This record gives sequence, structure tokens and C-alpha cells, in this order.
Amino acid sequence: ARGKRYPCGTRTEEVKRFSDTLGGQCTDHRIKGNKGSNGDACAPFRRLNLCNKNLVKMDTNNNYGKAKHKLLAEVCMAAKYEGDSIKTHHPPHQVTYSDSAAELCTVLARSFADIGDIIRGRDLYGGNNKEKNRRDELEKNLKTIFKNIQENNSILSTLKDDQIREYWWTANRSTVWKAITCKAKEADIYFRDACNGGSPTKGYCRCNGDKPDNDMVNTDPPTYFDYVPQYLRWFEEWAED
Repeated sequence: ARGKRYPCGTRTEEVKRFSDTLGGQCTDHRIKGNKGSNGDACAPFRRLNLCNKNLVKMDTNNNYGKAKHKLLAEVCMAAKYEGDSIKTHHPPHQVTYSDSAAELCTVLARSFADIGDIIRGRDLYGGNNKEKNRRDELEKNLKTIFKNIQENNSILSTLKDDQIREYWWTANRSTVWKAITCKAKEADIYFRDACNGGSPTKGYCRCNGDKPDNDMVNTDPPTYFDYVPQYLRWFEEWAED
């Protein structure tokens, strides 16, 4: 049971994060919106084994307070393990492919944005049949949780499902960013000067002196990848790698 709750799969399997372990991730069967086997969008290798498997096993208990806090805890757990996985597997990838332009903070930002798309119900990646079934189960759980959140919050009573999801993500994205960057180091700088409208990160892939052992409140992520359409992010990622 614990293995099924582990965000990256089972604890014994070897996950090759930057390798084409599944094959054919550009077909219409595996990517939403693609019209044929030579479709437009193609899932990057990093996306094939995203550490979010714990989300499928989320408790959909109808207790409002529990559902609200449990969702954030589960998303942050997925983000933390995803960050750990990226930090482990990205350096060897850079050694093998020295022409890859993406540094750690950028790769973390891409996974952060993919997690955001999953939560908001707009992720394009369906995967193989096993992955698709898992994703369908996850989407069903998320719909149940967000419906429960809506029914117990009068502010959200008139919003549609996608609007509630956007509301939740906007309110919690900074916390999720802290989780995915918890193993970042002082030398890890985001490529774009996006803190407070144009200042660079000071380290740890974070703004305003925020760091894993000294969290600063009201600190936004330095990235807005989660507001860029997923297929455009993927095109850019393929161009770099």
C-alpha cells in the first residue's frame, strides 16, 4: 500500500526521468488535441514519469476542512518528490547532453507548471492505457474534491469547475513552489529576472531571500510558466533538449 502512495511509483523501480521509456508520446491517443500520429504537441521525456502518483490515492472525504487541507498536502508531497527526482536525474542528463540550455530552476518550473495543469484539469498528457486509466481516476477524484470545496465555501458557489480550480491554484501556487524547490541550493538561480516585476532570484530558485530553511511569507514564485499554454512550454523544452 505504501508503494502505491509513493509519488514517483514504487520505491524499487528505476525511473529514468530524461529518457524515452514509453515511446510514441506524440500520438493523438496519448496527447489531447492531437489529430493524428504526427500531431503537434509531444510530451517531453521529463513529463513521462512525473512524480504525482500519490494524487490518485487521495482521500475524497466529504469533510470540507479535511478535503481542503488534504489536497494541498498531497499536491505539495507530489511537488517535493518531483523536485527531488529532478535534482537527482537532471545533472547526469546535462553531462550527457552538454548542449542542453535548461538549468535546474527552469526544469523545476516546467514540472511545477505541469502539476498546475493537472490540478486545473488542462494537462494534455494521457500516456499509455495504464497511465490513461490512472489519470481518469485522478481527474474523478479532483472533481469530487473541488465540488466539495465549492459546496462549503459561499464565495465559490457561482463559479464553474475550471474557475474553482484556477482559484485554488492561484491561492496555493507559492506553497507548491516552495515544496518543489525544497532541495534547491544557493547557487541555483532562475534564468529570468522575474521577482517583484524584474529582480533576479538570490538563490534556491526563489525570490526575496526566501530559502528552504527560512521560508518567507507572501513570496511569489519567479516563474509564470504555469500561465503559458502547455503545448508551447513543451515546444520550447524540445527545442532546448
